[in-house]
Amino acid sequence: MPMTVNRAAIYEAAEKLSNWGRWGPEDQLGTLNNVAPEDVVAAAGLIRKGRSFALGLALDEKIQSGLFGGRWNPIHSMLATGTDAAAGVQDEGPAYLRYADDALNMPCQGSTQWDGLAHIFLDDKMWNGYPASLVDARGAHKNGIEHYRDKCVGRGVLLDVARWKGVEMLDLGYPVTSADLDGCAAAQGVEIRKGDFVILRTGHQEQCLKTGDWSGYAGGDAPGLAFETCYWIREHDIAAICADTWGCEVRPNETDEANQPWHWVVIPAIGIAMGEIYYVRELAEDCAADGVYEFFFCAPPLHLPGGCGSPANPQAIK
Repeated sequence: MPMTVNRAAIYEAAEKLSNWGRWGPEDQLGTLNNVAPEDVVAAAGLIRKGRSFALGLALDEKIQSGLFGGRWNPIHSMLATGTDAAAGVQDEGPAYLRYADDALNMPCQGSTQWDGLAHIFLDDKMWNGYPASLVDARGAHKNGIEHYRDKCVGRGVLLDVARWKGVEMLDLGYPVTSADLDGCAAAQGVEIRKGDFVILRTGHQEQCLKTGDWSGYAGGDAPGLAFETCYWIREHDIAAICADTWGCEVRPNETDEANQPWHWVVIPAIGIAMGEIYYVRELAEDCAADGVYEFFFCAPPLHLPGGCGSPANPQAIK
């Protein structure tokens, strides 16, 4: 029977599933604490073919459509070019240098990225009970993304729910349930373990890439994780949850009493590391071909003190 999602259910889940204080009152890592050094060593043993899969979406894809938060698409600008060099523009003085240089302007969450623990608040609190007011115009004074910089590494697991369901893409608005996650894992012959980096494939991003239509991707209707999976996440004690969608959770949301209700629980209460907008097509094809859905995973964010999120170029290595 589908779970009823409303404000009461959100606060009930946040209270039941809270990890506040679990790793001490000063913790700013959340579920990344679940990855032990021996887990990283074991994950390195999953590298057998020496093949890497880059899970970062190309930054020239225009995915932002103004549906959420005023985010814009990455802007790549040239500061100096080879045409400048060929024209002799840079040839000043006897010791000149001919070169190209460029700049990138983008929101921290404008493409493949990590949500930081300062990104979502539960009322006036963020992860581990820190006041939301500690995120001000100078950035996050607690729970900044810089604490992730050397922690996003371990055993990765792909749950290819779309392929398991026999479709190229799950329907817009399809809620991926806990039973779906367990059923997919069982069919793939992979076990979800404490400290895993779990990646969900819905096929949504691949459909946008195929059609060239990103109009509803960022903030519109999407397949995604049902609210109930916040219990699955806490039960399995994973390190991170990632997806090929813009916001991981199903849209339209399962309630009109809160925007992104699953986010309300999993980031500020559970302290999950969350990756969004992951490009997984080639990884999924390889996993389907060899039947191996586990791999070494490494996805450091930028070292951005006070950041509420960060671009990433995750790597799955098999």
